[in-house]
Amino acid sequence: QVQLAESGGGLVQTGGSLRLSCAASGTFFRSNVMGWYRQAPGKERELVAVISSAGSTNYTPSVKGRFTISRDNAKTTVYLQMNNLKPEDTAVYYCNFRNLYVAGDGYWGQGTQVAISS
Repeated sequence: QVQLAESGGGLVQTGGSLRLSCAASGTFFRSNVMGWYRQAPGKERELVAVISSAGSTNYTPSVKGRFTISRDNAKTTVYLQMNNLKPEDTAVYYCNFRNLYVAGDGYWGQGTQVAISS
């Protein structure tokens, strides 16, 4: 089992910045992927950015150049630095942890609200 503790959501104006953090604890494999997904009202949950334990990253096109995902493997913590935020970034952001080579969509955090005012 893996537990995820998220922090860092909030309300900011357009063009502002926020930093999300998610710390994983429990039992897991060293080879894993951590990342962030988001779900806006009336929409499906979508990938925002993920990063593997080896450092490989993947971003959804709409956040490239504005968001940066990073991780501290010693702390098993993933960060999402979000700059130049736009109203369309408003959503509940969920942390995800997935063991590589294990089927399934992994573990989810409880979600943190990010709201951008125009």
